[in-house]
Amino acid sequence: MVKCSFKHTESLKMNKKIFLASSLELEEDRKEFEIFINRKNKDWVGQGVFLELIIWEDFIDAVSKSRLQDEYNKAIRECDIFVMLFFTKVGQYTEEEFETAFGQFQANHKPFIFTYFKDAEISLGSANEDDLMSLFAFRKKLDALGHFYTRYKNIDALKFLFNSQLDKLAANGFIELKPNKGGTAAPAGDTFQATATVTGSGAIAQGPGAKAVGAGGVLVGGNNSGKINTGTQIDTGGGAYVGGNVHADRDFIGRDQVTQAVSPASLEPLFASLLSIVGQQATADRQTTAAQKVKELQVR
Repeated sequence: MVKCSFKHTESLKMNKKIFLASSLELEEDRKEFEIFINRKNKDWVGQGVFLELIIWEDFIDAVSKSRLQDEYNKAIRECDIFVMLFFTKVGQYTEEEFETAFGQFQANHKPFIFTYFKDAEISLGSANEDDLMSLFAFRKKLDALGHFYTRYKNIDALKFLFNSQLDKLAANGFIELKPNKGGTAAPAGDTFQATATVTGSGAIAQGPGAKAVGAGGVLVGGNNSGKINTGTQIDTGGGAYVGGNVHADRDFIGRDQVTQAVSPASLEPLFASLLSIVGQQATADRQTTAAQKVKELQVR
């Protein structure tokens, strides 16, 4: 019998703020990136981590008493991770956001900065010369700062690349994941802690896929056929049958093979009779050859 008691406790979640910067031309990539973060939260929220994505679409002009870009820059200074996407251009404000994040990192070693350049096909006929010049100038600035950007072909590649970085941050302890206990989901902001008391002579199985075996039992994994006897006998199902203790000086052979040892001395009378028959029946020209064959048999 298992008795369980549950204690309701408040869960302390770790929030990590991610600021996403880019120009409007990457609007679709921004939307897909937001969906990716939401899905990542479904995986991590049970482990005490919530990723808060901050995008400029969420800011409202009316609440800002100063230049709205100042509100963005303030949010950047408070974030843990800064992600920048750029394609055919780098606008004035996007570049300012990068400079804000880079300056904050130099001062406080935070936020972590990730820059992604979309390396996709563009139509030169519709490209703006000033936009392209801003792109080239920004890439030169990154080279001068010693900051390396990452290329991505499409949104799937971007999600894969950034997901790998998040997992590395978790592995290095920057993002602290708690063990996912699973079970019944707790209300938002809460968790359940369970304690159990086990009585009786049964067995306990712990962990995913674990199986319990009672006293004196044996668990055999994989696919098995035939008989399995856990006592003092071995039954191979059509092969050898052994009972009790077995000691073999040489080979133990089961199934249909039989080996019997015969001493050379016991074969001497047989070879003598064979040689006599050869002397009586074989012609003179064949007796020597026949006698030699008999001797060869004796050696074997």
